[in-house]
Formats: sequence, C-alpha cells, structure tokens
Amino acid sequence: MSANTTLRLGDKAPDFTQHSSQGDIHFYDWAGDNWVLLFSHPADFTPICTTELGRTSALKGEFAKRGVKPIAISVDPVESHQKWIGDINETQNTEVTFPILADADRKVAELYDLIHPNVSATSTVRSVFFIDPKKTIRATITYPPSTGRNFDEILRVIDSLQLADSHKVATPADWKDGDDVVILPSVQDEEEIKKLFPKGYKAVKPYLRVTPQPNK
Repeated sequence: MSANTTLRLGDKAPDFTQHSSQGDIHFYDWAGDNWVLLFSHPADFTPICTTELGRTSALKGEFAKRGVKPIAISVDPVESHQKWIGDINETQNTEVTFPILADADRKVAELYDLIHPNVSATSTVRSVFFIDPKKTIRATITYPPSTGRNFDEILRVIDSLQLADSHKVATPADWKDGDDVVILPSVQDEEEIKKLFPKGYKAVKPYLRVTPQPNK
C-alpha cells in the first residue's frame, strides 16, 4: 500500500515499524492473532483526546475479553507522549497501559491516510480502524476534532463483526449484544437454518428473518 492511498473496507492494513510510548513497534508482530483498534488523535495535550485515551484505558477489560488490542497514534514524539500519559492518568483516574505511536515523521499517518489538509495540514484526524486477526480492515469511523468518540458504539461494532464472523447473521439498526439478529439472505436451505438456528426464527418478509442471537 503506497502512501496517500485511501484504504477501503476489506483492504489489508498496512504494516509498519514505528516508535511508541512502549518502545519500537512492528505492527504485525505486535498485533499477533488479535483484533486491533487503531485510533488516531490530532495532537498530544488536547482535551477531547485526553478523555478518549482515558476511556480506552478504563475499558481495558472489555477490550481484552473480546481479544482486541488498542493502539493510539499521534504525530508528537515519545517524550511528549510520556508527559501526556501522566496527565491522562491523573485527570481520568486511570492507568494507560496500551501504546501510543509516536508518528513524528507521519509515516503511519500517511499509510492510513490520516492527514486531511482541509482539516489540518499537519495533525491527524480522529479516525478509528477495526482490524481483524488476518490484518484486514473491517470497519472505520472518522470524527471531526470537536466530537469525542462513542466507545459504546466502538464496542458494539466489534461485537457485531465478531458475531457475523462466527454465525451466518447480520445485526439490525440499533442492535446491542443480546438483541435479536437477522439471518443472512444467502442462507436458504431450511435444514441448514434449523441446524444453525435451533431457537427458530420469524419471517417478517422472505428477506427479513429475525432470530435470537445464536451465541446467547
């Protein structure tokens, strides 16, 4: 993947080696067989980002039980990150244990198309990349600098992606873990449906078949 090429869903997440608050990181090696949440921040010592990194840290257990490793990125250097982490821990009553990439040369920012000149010519926009264990980009969300991320939504997207990977279902509007789901239109054989969804289903329309979440 060349620099400044827009990444699309289904693309391979670009590999990289970069400095971080926890030493140099070779991305693929660091990710291993885990899901990864890669999220960018405009700059260190910014108010909204401080709350976001604090929230990420507070949700450490929720990410861990889903097999997700969070990693942040800012274009500031390691020394700045270390000082900022102290502020985050103090103001958000937490302890940041995930790495923050120190992308001072903007190598990763360019690989992931995070520099948007109509927002800022130097700092990264507020983007999230959901990357699966095969290093495939499965979903992205980009927010303006003024809007902090909704971490309930981030966890919901992860739950939906992982559920879709393990069962032949999709999740409807406003779905939350434990709610009913929709059987994929590609599943048409009734014997297969009975086997996959023993709790049964309701056919609202032939293409809209609702069933209880199969792993609950």
